[in-house]
Amino acid sequence: MEQVSQYLDGERDYTLIKGGTGPLVYPAAHVYIYSGLHYVTDGGKDILLAQIIFGGLYLGTLSLVMACYRAAKAPPYIFPLLILSKRLHSLFVLRLFNDCFAVGALFLAIYVYQKRLWTSGSIIYSFGVGIKMSLLLAAPAVGIMLLQALPVRGRAINAAFIMAQMQVMERRLSLPRPLQATDVSQYVLAFPFIRANPRGYLSRAFEFSRQFLFKWTVNWRFLGPQTFQSRQFAIILALGNVTGLFMFLQRRWTRPSGLSMIGIAKTILDPLPPRVQQQISLRITPPFVLTSILTSMILGLLFARTLHYQFYAYIAWSSPFLLWRSGLHPAFIYLVWGVQEWAWNVYPSTNISSMAVVGCLLLQVSGVWWGTKDETVEVRTSQEARPEERSSRSQNAQVADIKKS
Repeated sequence: MEQVSQYLDGERDYTLIKGGTGPLVYPAAHVYIYSGLHYVTDGGKDILLAQIIFGGLYLGTLSLVMACYRAAKAPPYIFPLLILSKRLHSLFVLRLFNDCFAVGALFLAIYVYQKRLWTSGSIIYSFGVGIKMSLLLAAPAVGIMLLQALPVRGRAINAAFIMAQMQVMERRLSLPRPLQATDVSQYVLAFPFIRANPRGYLSRAFEFSRQFLFKWTVNWRFLGPQTFQSRQFAIILALGNVTGLFMFLQRRWTRPSGLSMIGIAKTILDPLPPRVQQQISLRITPPFVLTSILTSMILGLLFARTLHYQFYAYIAWSSPFLLWRSGLHPAFIYLVWGVQEWAWNVYPSTNISSMAVVGCLLLQVSGVWWGTKDETVEVRTSQEARPEERSSRSQNAQVADIKKS
């Protein structure tokens, strides 16, 4: 509220906006959301009203998560795990973190993507990144999904650009007709701050060189402060994240097209035949959308330099689905969830709790990798495709055609 008060008083230079918690380090959408909260809660004095608003946000996001799970054909027995987290309730109705809005935007974008509304999903996802850049962890999965889903040449690239441009747009770009409606929105979020001090805004809102304090870490406490703060450890984490992303990109997230990363890149300049491209697009199914985006998020959190308690907002509603996708027995899913929930409720974190945090994340990432190893790409039914797009050929024949093309 202190930082927002300075914005409402007319300050637009990000480097000059500070408060009792330090400088402003979140993108522009965060400022706008909390400006609204500042207005309706009398400058933050009406805490009860703020809690009611966040309670409504919790219920709305929970409904979205359940809708995404249902679209991805998740079994009913994992749904209770979505409502049992004590830590998640604390984040929403006690701590009032901006991560609550960010995770809401993430699952709204996923839901819209599952409905095959690609441009709308990218706009929503962009807004989420504008709340907190943690959502950039999902960008690799979103990007490769769009490259395979959108059939028109150049359209996927421009849709992917939306996710970054809404925060850092400095000049107008020429977009294809389906995306022209989003052009104005690319200015709205960051333009007032970019006009005042573009370098200051980018360096604060998307600061990748931030120094992390060992006393607040939830995940790597068991390594000790010396290792935690070392440059070598940061490099190892970065290499681990890049390696994991490459493996999933090459072996899991490109399955709808049946092409390698290089093959997909070539289709940007040399598009596939429209019929073949449409067949690929139809394989971007709701389960694929949810699995790939949540895996990308959890993989990034596994190799994050540090995690604070508010990051559990992204984990709590991802873990049940990913544990199920790992092929684990229901009893083991509940056991792992219980261990993870316990670890995130230990304050301050201990060596044992931090090992449990990392171990549960590692289990989810490796579990999804092995659990989907022999999985075939689901092809949408003929009822979901237009008559001219229907095909009676086998999936193997379709993939062969794609690779041949």
